[in-house]
Amino acid sequence: MDFCDFFAIIGVLTALYFIVYITALCITDCDLELAWAEKFGRPIDVLEGDVAWITGASSGIGEHIALALAQAGVRLVLSARRKAELDRVKQKCIEIGRNLKDEDILVLPLDVTDYDCHQECFDRVIDHFGTLDILINNAGRSQRADWEKIELSVDKQMFDLNVFGVVALSRIAVRYFLEKGGGHIAVTSSLAGVFGVPFSGTYDGTKHAIHGYFNGLLAEKIGKNIHVTLLCPGPTFSNFLAESFTDTAGEKYGQPVRPTDRRMTGERCGKLCAVAIANRQREAWMGLFPLMPLVYLIYFPNLGSIILPYIGSKQLMKLRDSKVK
Repeated sequence: MDFCDFFAIIGVLTALYFIVYITALCITDCDLELAWAEKFGRPIDVLEGDVAWITGASSGIGEHIALALAQAGVRLVLSARRKAELDRVKQKCIEIGRNLKDEDILVLPLDVTDYDCHQECFDRVIDHFGTLDILINNAGRSQRADWEKIELSVDKQMFDLNVFGVVALSRIAVRYFLEKGGGHIAVTSSLAGVFGVPFSGTYDGTKHAIHGYFNGLLAEKIGKNIHVTLLCPGPTFSNFLAESFTDTAGEKYGQPVRPTDRRMTGERCGKLCAVAIANRQREAWMGLFPLMPLVYLIYFPNLGSIILPYIGSKQLMKLRDSKVK
């Protein structure tokens, strides 16, 4: 074999690798690391007996994470503002849970923007279970608004909810985990925290801030047995859209998700989140085609700068609101 033949073989193998890689991205509904973990990694059952505290657990993704963990026998703390909804989720978890009894699921109403109550609520968790293994920060709201029209008060409200509430509670948990010898924090971010999307300027900013805060935590606590998982779902069936912020303080977007939308189901999203947590994946992406190939463009910025102008902001908006088949 001469020198040219060797490089020809390398070229063919490289081309085959990229063909397989791109094909996989087009047929899976999550990033390739998560797809591998779901098939060959640690099962969710490895978390059986652990205590996981989920904020924003009364509906949507938070509810489905709770159900997925309950099926694996994880003891749960369910938090949100609506106690009646939390009680409903608790009952569902007991019905489908693996050997879970009433005392294995604590309903703990919480407004994450009420920072003064965080320590008291954390102490109640420890008093009830004697420990905490996983904190899953899921509370938050999205947004639909033109960037230049957003009132600064909306920016402040969204950062209070999506960022500072998460950081404040997580700092209490990290101090406890360091004393305990380890622990795991998961945060529901978004694909918008990886790849900016139009007409959600503040929301994009909050999710990028989350990545900055928690990647900083990981870098700082190397060797301390502190694990972080950033969960980044795309469009999912939930009431998220109706509750979204707009450009005006105190206003909700109010548009329901249509049953004909092309979105990931809450059940599927909850399961993938649970798989990512069980496998201690640092960052997990979830979304239906063509979102995965688009998000992977962050690894090819020059290519992205060429492709995205041809797609345009209106088409990107259709993608994020599931209006493109």
